[in-house]
Amino acid sequence: MTAADRTSTPSRYRAAASTLARDTALDALRELLHARTWRTVTMSHIAKAAGLSRQSLYNEFGSRRGVAQGYAIRLTDMFVDLCGSALYQHPNNARAALQQGFSAFFELSVLDPLVRSLHGDDAPEDLLRLITTDSAVLIDRAGDRLAETLQHGWVGASPRHADIASKAIVRLALSYIPEPPDDIASAAEDIALLLTPFIESIADGH
Repeated sequence: MTAADRTSTPSRYRAAASTLARDTALDALRELLHARTWRTVTMSHIAKAAGLSRQSLYNEFGSRRGVAQGYAIRLTDMFVDLCGSALYQHPNNARAALQQGFSAFFELSVLDPLVRSLHGDDAPEDLLRLITTDSAVLIDRAGDRLAETLQHGWVGASPRHADIASKAIVRLALSYIPEPPDDIASAAEDIALLLTPFIESIADGH
């Protein structure tokens, strides 16, 4: 083992431990939200449910808002994964891929307990800000990941076109979180009809 390998091994362990702690905490929050509202969940509740110390939780997320942001990031990551999977399942068929991706995301998000807390007149303002005025971190992260798929998948988009398409797709997905569609299939179809011409044009190299 080289010196570089010995140096990088502890770093890999720390990264793996951090990822595990974050996932455990976010899973615990999801379970808590089946019984509590977001307004009543504290860092102590999350730490206890996750089997972590409060200090470990603060080290990973920084604050209660950081936990919520981590949860939202994981949700948008799931959306990107769903879109990526749909694109690979429907080569050269942008409409079918978009429709499948958005349908799957709507079905996933409408059942999510944190997302459901945003529905209604008493939605927590801090959560609403995460997907509206403070949504840049979600859009940038999810958009960058989806742009990679649009560039290297069958679409073969240029970096600029991939960025335009991916950010529009993510913004549309986030816009439906506080007010989910009454008819998931119809909403996904409408979005697919709207976005398909552009995806097809950049796939053609325009």
